[in-house]
Amino acid sequence: MESSINDVLNKVTEFLRTESKTETVVGQAFQLGNYSCVPVIRIGMGFGFGGGEGEDKKQGHGEGSGAGAGVGIDPIGFLVTKGDQIQFVPTKQSKGLSEAFEKMPDILEKYLSKKGQPEPATV
Repeated sequence: MESSINDVLNKVTEFLRTESKTETVVGQAFQLGNYSCVPVIRIGMGFGFGGGEGEDKKQGHGEGSGAGAGVGIDPIGFLVTKGDQIQFVPTKQSKGLSEAFEKMPDILEKYLSKKGQPEPATV
């Protein structure tokens, strides 16, 4: 049973090595005018294996094994470079608290620019 475990694990890891690449999910790096764009992905993997053997007076000796693996691949954005500058451009919009933090500089700028202006007259 030891060699079958190794065979299964070798096949699973080889599959994951060849299939879980950025190129497989979203494509190769590319040029867009003066910009170089490199796709970025997030990968999650899980493995499971079980085996056993036993004796039964009626059935005799038995053994068995099983294995499974799962891969989740999610394109999350692009690294965009121009000259010596680099920026990450996400493929999804932020939600919740992280979105509020991302908007905070714009909100503060608007607030501070209005603070210097006179208050509107109230009747």
